[in-house]
Amino acid sequence: MNTGCYTALVTPFRGDAVDEEGLNRLIDFQIENGITGILAVGTTGESPVLSWEEHNKVIEIVAKKTKGKCLCIAGAGSNNTKEAIAATEHAVEAGADAVLLVDPYYNGPSSLEIRREYIGPVAKAFPDVQVIPYVIPGRTGAQLLPEDLALLNKEFPNVSTVKEATGNIENMKHTRKCCGSDFTIFSGDDGMTYEMMTDQQIAAAGVISVASNVAPGAITRMVQFLEDGSTDEAKKLLSGLEPLFGLVTVKTMEKTPYGEVVCRARNPLAMKALISILGMPSGGCRQPLGKMTKKGLKTVLDAARKVQSSNPEIFKPLADFFDVDVENRLNDPSVLEGLYYEEY
Repeated sequence: MNTGCYTALVTPFRGDAVDEEGLNRLIDFQIENGITGILAVGTTGESPVLSWEEHNKVIEIVAKKTKGKCLCIAGAGSNNTKEAIAATEHAVEAGADAVLLVDPYYNGPSSLEIRREYIGPVAKAFPDVQVIPYVIPGRTGAQLLPEDLALLNKEFPNVSTVKEATGNIENMKHTRKCCGSDFTIFSGDDGMTYEMMTDQQIAAAGVISVASNVAPGAITRMVQFLEDGSTDEAKKLLSGLEPLFGLVTVKTMEKTPYGEVVCRARNPLAMKALISILGMPSGGCRQPLGKMTKKGLKTVLDAARKVQSSNPEIFKPLADFFDVDVENRLNDPSVLEGLYYEEY
């Protein structure tokens, strides 16, 4: 896969349906701002709550819109190998350039089983499409290990890339050691991209990003600076973008009649709240995801206001494309209606 920034695109909704018009606008915004590629229906795209009909339609739209402009990665992962094969077949027919296979969740196969009974069968069935394992044990309860990733790469030339979201630097270094210098490692965590790309024992090639939903141009430039070795310029952009990176999971302490509890608003809840606040197509999340708490939404607002006050150029492309006044929207209470629970 090409070095660069790939956006894990949100799926906008209008009422109970996928907002296809809004999806097309989001894709155009990404392309206009120089993104390397778009990941359709990953975790950020709320793949668990889309029907397969909706899932396939989103991929068709993204693949068609990106053709000849940027790359399309299709989320095709499942905890059922037959489903993953069917999803990959559809993605290939739709024109996707690659598929992303998240480690099987809940049923928790071993790394050996992930290799032999999941990634391997898909890679064998579709030798002409790039198959990208997505390693995120914090979400799935399973993990494809570097050793099995290397064995896959040795057996299947189309398994030459990984989305690495373990949060474990030593695992990343071991992946590079096992898989060799020609293997492509993408950061699956915006907040770790700088470290992963500058640490030569990892030598990541870019990021599959959540924050690039609202700042595709800035994150793409940061990755380009890092690829060119221009770390000072990359650091300047990083300092402006960092408030956004904390929105993947927003943790707050909430009071209940029985004591305090930790509330974790997990991706894409906070990012979709921000997208809605900024005036982009969003439509909220599907159940069982819901809304932010008041404290959680304040965290989202504080992060966005910090970006806007210190580096307004980051949101300027968004403001221009969607014809919105970012400053006004970040300070208009009416924009927040329906985005948070009134009480815990």
